[in-house]
Amino acid sequence: MTLTELLPAVRKLSVSEKLKLIRILAEELDTSENISPLEPFKTYDLPTPYDSFGAGEILMQTLKESE
Repeated sequence: MTLTELLPAVRKLSVSEKLKLIRILAEELDTSENISPLEPFKTYDLPTPYDSFGAGEILMQTLKESE
């Protein structure tokens, strides 16, 4: 069965059934191999905009220039 054939039936499901389907699919993905380049129990640093005051200043200058 293709995704195109499956989508109309999925759209007819209730909200709770859709959530159950999402959980089932997520569990299947979680147990399949090589779906993520991330390693279990490893810490990854993610850059965030917090404490990046220079970036905020540049954005404000750009906004003022575009007006």
